[in-house]
Amino acid sequence: MPPDASDNPKRLRIDQLREEIGKHDHLYHKLSEPEISDFEYDILKKELEALEAELPQDQRKDSPTQSVGDDRLEAFEQYQHRQPMLSLDNTYNQEELFEFDQRLKRVLDREGPLDYVVEPKIDGVAVSLTYEDGVFVRAVTRGNGSEGDDVTQNVANIESIPRQLIGTDLPRWIEVRGEIFMRLEEFERLNQDRAAAGEALFANPRNLASGTVKMLDQVEARKRKLDIVLYGLGACEPQTFSKQSDFHQWLKDQSFPVVQMLESVSGIDQAWDSIQNLDTERINFDYATDGAVVKVDDIALQKEAGFTSKAPRWAIAYKFKAEEAETILGKITIQIGRTGKLTPVANLKPVQLAGTTVKRATLHNEDEIQRKDIREGDTVIIQKAGEIIPQVVRVLVEKRPADSLPFSFPALLDSMGIKAERIPGEAAWRILGDDNPVQVRRKIVHYASRQCMDIENLGTAVVDQLVTEGLIHDIADLYTLESGQLEPLEGFARKSAENLVNGIQASKTADLWRLIHGLGIPHVGAQGAKDLVQAFHALDRLSAASTEDLAAVHGVGNIMAESIHTFFAADKNKQLIDRLKAHGLKLEEERAETGEQPLSGKTVVLTGSLPSLSRGEATAMIEAAGGRASSSVSKKTDYVLAGESAGSKLDKARKLGIPILGEAEFLNLLS
Repeated sequence: MPPDASDNPKRLRIDQLREEIGKHDHLYHKLSEPEISDFEYDILKKELEALEAELPQDQRKDSPTQSVGDDRLEAFEQYQHRQPMLSLDNTYNQEELFEFDQRLKRVLDREGPLDYVVEPKIDGVAVSLTYEDGVFVRAVTRGNGSEGDDVTQNVANIESIPRQLIGTDLPRWIEVRGEIFMRLEEFERLNQDRAAAGEALFANPRNLASGTVKMLDQVEARKRKLDIVLYGLGACEPQTFSKQSDFHQWLKDQSFPVVQMLESVSGIDQAWDSIQNLDTERINFDYATDGAVVKVDDIALQKEAGFTSKAPRWAIAYKFKAEEAETILGKITIQIGRTGKLTPVANLKPVQLAGTTVKRATLHNEDEIQRKDIREGDTVIIQKAGEIIPQVVRVLVEKRPADSLPFSFPALLDSMGIKAERIPGEAAWRILGDDNPVQVRRKIVHYASRQCMDIENLGTAVVDQLVTEGLIHDIADLYTLESGQLEPLEGFARKSAENLVNGIQASKTADLWRLIHGLGIPHVGAQGAKDLVQAFHALDRLSAASTEDLAAVHGVGNIMAESIHTFFAADKNKQLIDRLKAHGLKLEEERAETGEQPLSGKTVVLTGSLPSLSRGEATAMIEAAGGRASSSVSKKTDYVLAGESAGSKLDKARKLGIPILGEAEFLNLLS
């Protein structure tokens, strides 16, 4: 039995590190919302590895240092990699790089220089593409290294991926590995749209690419342009390549998008020179590059060297030092989100970093401020490291003013007159009440956004004017606006004023789910709104539903049910609904007069590729027939619509005895 951690400081530190690393793994792999840099994360893991080396072997097995992380989500089907898809060991200095070379020579029992290839390390989302008989059939994430999520539907949107390999002498099957990324211009375009809609900005291209790959909303995923670069060889049958450099040439011959720089070198000294060259050239690359990867070129030697439990022995990633700058942190202020969530922001003395002038940096949350002991007036080091929104890396305590005081989040809120509470179980705070001007603006912008009522020309700037001039105070006020009130405002003329008023009036006939989504009920997104409409059909029945009735709706859990019930129980929201009703908004779903629809109340799960229908088309047909398209199989599933290359969802459906439909049976059911 392991010793009590409370009596052993070293054991206590091990437990603390395991918990902290586990938290950061979840933020990075599951949520795509990392709070610390790769360098800070690697420092934590190295400290844990050193402490664990002193433990008995059986006490190390559940440690996060023994795994590659896990990006799998329950909503996706999982597929087994034919060859493990592991992460790479990292190094940050020349000495460790040369130690890697010496260690590898001992494993291979070689004395002379090894031939390596050096290529960029891309800051993207790892993916494996499978080709069978030359045809692209599947895209799978790294997952836990052994199996990953099937993300074929979203990855197939990337136009540069070859659908069919060329030539006659092709492998029966081959796994081609690479990274999905998002170009900076696409990232900025999407953030401009977010800003116009009053939504929080995406932090960086890598996180956004990761979130897009895992989106369940196929229509929304197609609106975001992803790119890919291929460089790695997984399983291949028969084995066709003898060298990594030969495989890279084959990728180019097959018109795969490949890394913009790959050098074949002899010995670690030449590899080091190549890394320095890559560091200089990477500013011209199409993707964010945070390091260089050094691989043994000879594939037979790769197999001889083998793998550890989490990484190949024949490759290593050299991480470039992140760009940093020193500056003074002035005031810490608060950014208020649409839902009232409060985010602390560091206001900095302007400083040049990565070619831009930085004036602000995110501080994430109260716990992050306390962990780094960040105070107003501190001299701090800020870093981008691929981040568009900079972050404070550390405080230069030796430069701290003598009269410095620890930062108090509650005291700041009190000084600003903000009444808020910490969200139970989270590090975030949320404002109490919803009459703050910032929240009012963001609620109206959300209501008017494409995802909700889709009111054209009612963006952030226009809403700011309307609220500032006192013309509107909430969403119901929109329907009282007249063109004569708008014409005196900046940017308006008679025609544009009339167009906006007409657009607002036209929104009265929007689908009921759009209105419910636009109300901004916490935890209710677009799909949740659709589920609620399908269950209750009218806003008055929804608002009168008990938490038990709400929780019984497929897709609505206890937390969402409580949130919905609380929203409609509030007097201010009852009055808002009454005013919307008085303005003539559509508060009831029109039902078909021809009796019950073929999929009324039924849940259908799609899996695999259908012969003629896209996933989006099939989903729309299910919803039009009164059904609900779900992403996971459970006892509540009524049908599974299965196509080619259906995987674990089909297996689970068979075990549960759920009816399985092919495309022809599905279409016959709807006819």
